[in-house]
Amino acid sequence: MAKDLVEFRNLKTHFHTSAGTVKAVDDVSFTIREGETLCVVGESGCGKSVTAMSLMRLLEVPPVGGEILFEGKDLLQMNKRDISMIRGNEIAMIFQEPMSSLNPVLTIGEQIVEPIMLHQLVTRKEARTRAIELINLVGIPRAEKIYDSYPHELSGGMRQRIMIAIALSCNPKLIVADEPTTALDVTIQAQILDLMRDIKKKFNTSIMLITHDLGVVAEMADYVVVMYAGKVIEEAPVIELFQNPKHPYTKGLLKAKPVINQKQDRLYSIPGQVPNPIELGNNCHFHDRCEFCMKICTEKEPPLGLDPDGHKVACWLYEEEGKQK
Repeated sequence: MAKDLVEFRNLKTHFHTSAGTVKAVDDVSFTIREGETLCVVGESGCGKSVTAMSLMRLLEVPPVGGEILFEGKDLLQMNKRDISMIRGNEIAMIFQEPMSSLNPVLTIGEQIVEPIMLHQLVTRKEARTRAIELINLVGIPRAEKIYDSYPHELSGGMRQRIMIAIALSCNPKLIVADEPTTALDVTIQAQILDLMRDIKKKFNTSIMLITHDLGVVAEMADYVVVMYAGKVIEEAPVIELFQNPKHPYTKGLLKAKPVINQKQDRLYSIPGQVPNPIELGNNCHFHDRCEFCMKICTEKEPPLGLDPDGHKVACWLYEEEGKQK
């Protein structure tokens, strides 16, 4: 069995506003293993990106509780110098929008070379050679010309490939990809996902992929974590989750996905709205949208229980029926 690479333990990332405390990530725990692609799924505002930003230590306001262990070391306790030696080197991130992530006044080559020079302690000539190799690796032709180009001269798909090249520049153990295909058309999306799958296979790199697209999850994931209103509500291996979803929210997400060759007048949508993150009580946060809501759901928060198949779900339906220990 693969070793644990990253372990989130009871992570809490809260933001204090004039209206109250926003519990963006509230008591989240899960594990990423070596060589595994873990997908974090959920609606906008559920805490997916804040979880990733907490891992990368990119938030001005640090998490208020919990641990993020990377190879046994708590990233949240590291000083700025130590975390800067891990960020971009052992853990790299691919952001959602490459045009705003790349510096418009620096050439592509300069932006790939920078982390190589910082972390690999090589000469500029060696870093340039490595950068051109990476541009070729991510499938962009005319690498030497692209090296001297600026971001605005590249298409969206090419810019995203450059972001992947920058992430790969120091051979990281983990790549965090925050919805890396959202801004791209369907054909380019497929190419980027194929590229990420090839990279994982070639370098045995772990991937934490954040997405709301269940088609991407089915294609990429080994293991899936479903988040809702700042909490993990279900997690399981990808085949188990698709074949046997347990939480009513997960069932709703899968039911809302269009099916080829199945004619529908209107796609299913989960009723109701995501709750206000400032007004969350000590209950199941999905209770007012759930067709199976019971009295206990409005009074008490369900624990994330584990069944014999390794499937975790936070739902009183299973606790009440005695299906979990």
